[in-house]
Amino acid sequence: MGIESILVFLIVGAVAGWLAGLIVSGFGFGLIGNIVVGIVGAFIAGYLFPAIGISLGTGILSAIIHSTIGAIILLVLIRIVKQA
Repeated sequence: MGIESILVFLIVGAVAGWLAGLIVSGFGFGLIGNIVVGIVGAFIAGYLFPAIGISLGTGILSAIIHSTIGAIILLVLIRIVKQA
């Protein structure tokens, strides 16, 4: 994995975490937190989507959408656990 791939990985994670924070109101984690939420969200969606047979395609836009959906799932789960 080259430096360009790592940079794209971090940018996609940051954008996905930021979008998920906007959609699930009340969550703002800063730049590093958004990157972590986006990357963890990408892993969650990467596990769930193939299991249920959903494919969004390839490219940066689909990666951002994919990661954002996973990050939203993560933030909703965090909210549920905090309320319990």
